[in-house]
Amino acid sequence: MNANRKSTGTDWIDPDDAPELDDEFFERADEYRGDTVVRRGRPKADIVKQRVTVRLDPEIVETFKADGPGWQTRMNQALKVFLEEHSPSELK
Repeated sequence: MNANRKSTGTDWIDPDDAPELDDEFFERADEYRGDTVVRRGRPKADIVKQRVTVRLDPEIVETFKADGPGWQTRMNQALKVFLEEHSPSELK
């Protein structure tokens, strides 16, 4: 029968054998204020974009994607410009 040990040994005894805490360690560490983790990155925007699924013609998507990263932002801007000059009801 296997019995649980009341005490387990340490992997290292001498504090000088502990791993060195370099800058990378602290960059990857989570920062806490009390019991709350401080979130990293930029703060949330006042106006958050809404995630939707839209079916578009392939040539439209290819045209925007051809300009590289940020194509969804450019597509959003193009729709904003269109709506400044037109009404969606004009397309009916």
